[in-house]
Order: sequence, then structure tokens, then C-alpha cells
Amino acid sequence: MKKLIATLLMSSLGSVIFAQSQEALDLEKAIQIGLEKNLDIKIAVENITINEINQRIGTGDYFMPTIDATYARNFSREDVEQRFVNDPEPRTIDGAKSRTENFSVVGIYGFQPENIIVMKRLGQLTEISELDAKVAVENTVASISTAYYRLVLELQRYQVLERTLELSQSRLDIAEAQYELGGAGKRDFLTAEVDYNSDLTLLVNQEQIIKAARINLNELMALAPDTQFAVNDTILIEEPLRLIDLEENAFIDNKQLLITQRQQNVAFLQMKELQMQRLPQINLNGSYVNNTSNSDAGFLLQNQRQGFNYGGNITLNLFSGFTLNRRIQNAKVQQKVQAYALDQYEIQLQSDIHRAYNTYETNRNLLEIEKKNYEVAKESSDIALERFRLGISSYLEFRDAQVNLLIAETRLITSIYNIKEMEIELMRLSGRIFFQNSYEELNLPTED
Repeated sequence: MKKLIATLLMSSLGSVIFAQSQEALDLEKAIQIGLEKNLDIKIAVENITINEINQRIGTGDYFMPTIDATYARNFSREDVEQRFVNDPEPRTIDGAKSRTENFSVVGIYGFQPENIIVMKRLGQLTEISELDAKVAVENTVASISTAYYRLVLELQRYQVLERTLELSQSRLDIAEAQYELGGAGKRDFLTAEVDYNSDLTLLVNQEQIIKAARINLNELMALAPDTQFAVNDTILIEEPLRLIDLEENAFIDNKQLLITQRQQNVAFLQMKELQMQRLPQINLNGSYVNNTSNSDAGFLLQNQRQGFNYGGNITLNLFSGFTLNRRIQNAKVQQKVQAYALDQYEIQLQSDIHRAYNTYETNRNLLEIEKKNYEVAKESSDIALERFRLGISSYLEFRDAQVNLLIAETRLITSIYNIKEMEIELMRLSGRIFFQNSYEELNLPTED
């Protein structure tokens, strides 16, 4: 299928805008640099790692026993005085020594039914973090694409102003020659010089706009603000998008919608988790003990014990001051809130797509009008210049044709940019702005 190719060739913009040695930067390369360096994406990817760790290690927290090993040795040296029933005389021991040595291994396993739901909830949170990363990627791609084409637009505007300045220079040269030959008054020459200076001012101001656009693009790619590069001079408009396709794709692939759906699932799981806390909890325990005690005082000079202990219990909460009931009721309300949030976002998504699509369609319809208008203005300007060169038209007629050409060409390239900007926004909203293999480069799971 054919693509509508809107091309405005760019002439040399001078050393202020380009240098021959500058590296070429196309959109694909700009996106690649942005994905490698953009810090929002790096943060989002690290958040995935955190949630994956919580999910993976959380399995041990909830389904594995706790085992602790303890080894202890204690020493004492005391003066002891002892009295016994069968010996009324006190027994005194100065500096009696005692030593105890204890080694134990204790294992505890507690199974809580709600832990099964907890693991499902952690899985949902991991999926949400992955989708958050994809949102960051898609927003970055959209922002870089828009900024890239904005720079192209501003460079094209610079071209238009350059051509306008060339016309003003031609008019100034003609007015100066006519004035020197006595064919025109000095007022016409001075007016031509004022118009030339006005056009030159617009060109200088456009240079500042281009610098700002370049800085904005560098920022999105996480490059130094003064990084220089040469961009393509063409904006390609794709084949017409269909509203029904965009809406269908959005309800399948829009990552923010998928996040909202999973947040509703998390709210449901939180409620189920609390409800399952009403079920009995099973606790199992076991231990190995090796305990040795030595003493210079008392009947026992040495006492040694070793062996295993084990047991278990079942715990069922009978009353907790209605705390659990309150938390369950709050969780049910939160589930309703998330359901409302999902409905609200679906409405917002549809509205955003329709707004963007209306703007997109309007600009596509305007494009043909702007093309015809530009052709008419160009022909009118050529005729006015020739008539002014022959001295059969006034400077006002020529200036009017020149301004009309400037406006017509500016509106044409702006219309092309507006269409491309809406294309990017519609592809972002529909979840189709990015390709699967690029997700894989960032180690993000792809959608089936």
C-alpha cells in the first residue's frame, strides 16, 4: 500500500545550523540511544527486579520453615555457702567454678492458608512493574519521536525563512538599482531594506528555536545539551489510520489499561487474603538440644542432656476485636474503587483516542488544501517578483505575495507535522508504538 510522502527539501542552513562533519541521526537511532540511556526506563527496569526478588524470595518466607542454631558457653566463679537438712554445719566453698555449654537447633514451620493468595498477589505486582516499564518505554519512544520531528519541522521553517530572505534580498537589490538609476524613490528602497531586516530577524530567532528543539531531543536521549547531529529532512505520513482498529488495539495492548486491570486483581486478592485469615493456622516445631552443666558446688557436679523435641499446634482466632472484619470491609470497598477506576480509565482512553483521531483527520483533510494553497502562493510570488523586476507592480504587491508564500509554506509543513504528531499519539494510545523485539532487548516480557 502506498504511503503519502510529504517531503520538503532542505538547502544548506549554514554553519549555525549544520556542519559537514556532524554525524547523521535518524529516528531509529535516536530511539535506540534513548532506550539505552533514558533514566526513567532504567528506574522502571530496576523496579521489576525488586518485585521479582520479592516474589521469588517470598516463596521461602511463606512456605519454608525457619531454622535457628544456637551455641552458648557460660562461666562463673563464686563464693558459696550451703546448709543441708542432715548437716546443720554450713559448707563454705570459696571460688567455686561452674560452666554450662548449650547447643540447640530449632525448626519452626507455620502454614497460613492466606499465603497462597499472597504469592498470587506478589505475581500480580511483578506483572504491574513489568507493565510500568513498558509504559516508560512507550512514553520515551513517543517523546523522542515527537521531539525528533519537531526539530525537523523547525529546520524546515528555517528553510522557508531563508527562501523568504532571499526574495527580500532580490527585492532590495532591485529597489536599490531602481533608486540609483532614478526609476524609483528612496522611500521604496528604504521600505525594502526594512522588510529585509525584519525577515533577517525572523531567521535569527528561528536559530534560537532550533537550538532549543535540539536540547529537548538531547535531554530525552540523555545526551549532553550541546551534542550536535544532522537529522533527516523528511517527514513521512503513513497510510490513513482507522478509528475502529485503534480502539480494538487499545483495549488489548494499552499498557496503562492493563495496569489498571491488574490493580483491580490485586484489590480482589487482598480481600481474599484477609478472608482466609479466618482459617486455622498450623504450626510445627522440632529441636535438637545438647546441654552440659558442670559445677563445683551442689549435689550434681555434672549434668548433661541431649535429644530431640518436637510437636505442633493448630491456632484459630476466635475474636480480635472486629479488627479483621474492619479490614475485610475496607478491602471490599477498595475493590469497588479499583473497579470504578478501571471503568473511568476505559472512558478516558476512548475519549483520548477520539480526540486525537479527530485532530488527525482534520489535519489530513487540511493537508490537500494547504498543498494547493502553497502551489497558488508560489506561482503568485514568482509572478509578483517578475512584475516588480520589470517595474510594472508596486513593492506592496510584491511584499503581499511574498508574505502569502511564507504563510502558505509554513502552514503546509506545520500541517504535515501535526499529522505525524497525532499518528505518534494514536499509536501510543493503542499500545502499538513499539515492537516486540525491542522489549526483548530490554529484557522485558513480550505480549502474545
